[in-house]
Amino acid sequence: MWQTKPAHDLCRTGHWLASAFSAQAKPVMEGQFLRAISQQGADRLAPTTSRFALRASFAGCLLAAFGLVLAAGIPAHANPILLVEADTGRVIEQKEAGRPWHPASVTKLMTVYVALNAVRNGRLKFDTPITVSPAAAAQQPSKMGFKVGTVVTLDNALKMVLVKSANDMAWLVGEGVAGSMPAFVAEMNATAAHLGMTGTHFENPNGLPDPAQVTTARDLAILARAIIYHFPEQEALFRIPAIKIGKVVLRNYNRLIDRYPGADGMKTGFVCGSGYNLVATATRGNKRLIAVILGARSGTARTEQAALMFEKGFQSSWSVFGAAAPLLSAIPNSGGPIYDMRAEVCGGKRAVTASEADDEPDPQSSSSFSFATPALPKSGAELLQTLPPSMPPVPVYVGTRNAVEDYATAYEPDPPKKPKAAAGSKPDSKSASTGDKPKTGGEKASGDAAKKPAQPKGAVAAGSSATPKPKPKPAPAPANPEAAAPAPKPAT
Repeated sequence: MWQTKPAHDLCRTGHWLASAFSAQAKPVMEGQFLRAISQQGADRLAPTTSRFALRASFAGCLLAAFGLVLAAGIPAHANPILLVEADTGRVIEQKEAGRPWHPASVTKLMTVYVALNAVRNGRLKFDTPITVSPAAAAQQPSKMGFKVGTVVTLDNALKMVLVKSANDMAWLVGEGVAGSMPAFVAEMNATAAHLGMTGTHFENPNGLPDPAQVTTARDLAILARAIIYHFPEQEALFRIPAIKIGKVVLRNYNRLIDRYPGADGMKTGFVCGSGYNLVATATRGNKRLIAVILGARSGTARTEQAALMFEKGFQSSWSVFGAAAPLLSAIPNSGGPIYDMRAEVCGGKRAVTASEADDEPDPQSSSSFSFATPALPKSGAELLQTLPPSMPPVPVYVGTRNAVEDYATAYEPDPPKKPKAAAGSKPDSKSASTGDKPKTGGEKASGDAAKKPAQPKGAVAAGSSATPKPKPKPAPAPANPEAAAPAPKPAT
């Protein structure tokens, strides 16, 4: 009969494995460590009559040792990440998940949550018309750019918020739900407190820069779980790949949707101070995972990192240690100063200003990520593919349910062009001294001054920051707006 080794021997073996792997020159691969646990660790320990009992007793020390290994390879500026099982709340992976961070546009997940709760409580309906106020119209890009007085139903506004990440529509939703922005922000913060998001505070509904707008990866995962389980009937709202207004198609900034098998939500975010944020979900079989990435250096980096995290989380080997994994609620929020990513993502040697739509390859996005196992692709790009569309672009419209308006009426008309001066003529003294109004750029959701986005003449390419332009003869809006709702997610 084999004997069970004492607990201190188990821990000593776990730390021995950690030391052995930390001494390697190359980055420690998580899969190598786990396989060493199951092979070398088992060789050094006398097995028990119950294999499960040995694994369970060993798991706590292994997780602690594994944390030491990861800590050895984490740079000081490493971005917070978190991977959680949606149904159990068990943490598969986390790194600085309690560190304070600017949420940027992932703020809109709380905006949508509060709005859905208001509908459930009968305070308004999805077809409730809401009018664009001067404050909503004044919000900086990313935005729909509708003029003051335009009417949008709550349902259409929510789709524009989640797909286009429209800051003006998030403001419109807040005013429509609570009557005023201070009242809505107070409701956001009360909801965060009720859910246990102890490291989160909101100042606005869209995530535009504010030094007091703060959250953590832990808190965002709590919010994602609340959305999943409090509003399961709305799951399709968070996985819409594109919306269509007239003939203009606007694609979702979440590049996992229709590219990573099983991806089904939720929201991206970006301001210069936060870097590229992402709260994403994916389902495989009966298992749904939530990944939170804060402070990635590009849109591509966050997408590829999330794909790698999901792929790892779906591996069956993780079930061995599931019982010993900590719960999400057990992760403490650390407090302290908020790391500012501005110099890294919006300054320095960048040729162009970073934006929410940035999807340029980042040389650090794959090679510096050391958590993939040898059995998995070493690059998140290898996990991404062009999948058949999960649903066609979802039509949205302006106006009420029973009085759909020509979307061209939602925009201010272009100013008349000035006639060209005749050759050899001297310019007017006034125009010579002031010149034309300068054209100013502006990053999406960056907080910098920006003009109204250019309005395209046709379909907008994936990730375009442009706002739809009035068309002389737009395609007619659907007669039955309810038919525009996304189709239910197919069973998997």
